[in-house]
Amino acid sequence: MSNVIQIVILGLALGGVYALMASGLTLIFGVMRIVNLAHPVLIIAGAFVTFWLFRLYGIDPILAMPIAAIALFCVGVILYKLIFEKEAASAKYSEMTVLLTFAVAMIFDGLLGWLFTNTQRVTTPSYGTDAIFIGDVFIPTGQLYAGVASLVVIGLLLLFLQYTRFGYAIRATTQNRAAAQLMGVNVGLVSLVTFGIGIGLAGAAGSLVSFIFSFFPAKHWEWIAILMSLVVLGGMGKLGGVIAGSLILSVIAAFVGAYIGSTWSTMTFFLALFVILLVRPQGLFGDKIEEA
Repeated sequence: MSNVIQIVILGLALGGVYALMASGLTLIFGVMRIVNLAHPVLIIAGAFVTFWLFRLYGIDPILAMPIAAIALFCVGVILYKLIFEKEAASAKYSEMTVLLTFAVAMIFDGLLGWLFTNTQRVTTPSYGTDAIFIGDVFIPTGQLYAGVASLVVIGLLLLFLQYTRFGYAIRATTQNRAAAQLMGVNVGLVSLVTFGIGIGLAGAAGSLVSFIFSFFPAKHWEWIAILMSLVVLGGMGKLGGVIAGSLILSVIAAFVGAYIGSTWSTMTFFLALFVILLVRPQGLFGDKIEEA
């Protein structure tokens, strides 16, 4: 029983981090229908921001989250103005963004590799190797703090979306872009800021990634399918769905890793993506797909 409890705790802690990693991706898709394949490499960029803040100035990775988020928010705003704003009204916008964001991922991959090489790095805060023991159960403090910090950030995001005027505009645009525009919502501004927020969330997630995983520029290719599986399982554009999907799949992956083998735990996400697309393409919380 203690083994089961420990596996569940570890899965939930890691699931919180995955939820933060995927929340910006699903928020951007919900508002603008942008399938952002560059999201994982921007998480890596946030991890590098945090790594150098820790290395040069001794700033704790969790305290560095706002700095990384603001830096990546600015990157997101610039990317949207330069690349995604012009064709936002196109009927084939989603299809176009797959190629555009793939190109952005390649550019950032090359840029980060040129600046920092593909050497694996990790930040080493004091709590990174500690653990809390409760009877026979131990909880790595690094994963625990990362999971809690992720849920706090997601909670603040949900409060922002639920109780602020701009949050209303984002939710209205997510539900029906055309209707929101008719009701006076500046969907252009909403899209710009939401894209910035989504990339800012990637930066915040990168701060946590920097000490719970080792990272290097090309590692983002390992995360694309994982993050897409979380977004698809929860329902494309459904923030609550991606949180639930992240927690569920992370716990399942933890059991698979413990009882079958760690090399198979990642396969959990790939298999879930395959099954959910076959059985329920709209995801657990997504709207039913209407036939053309």
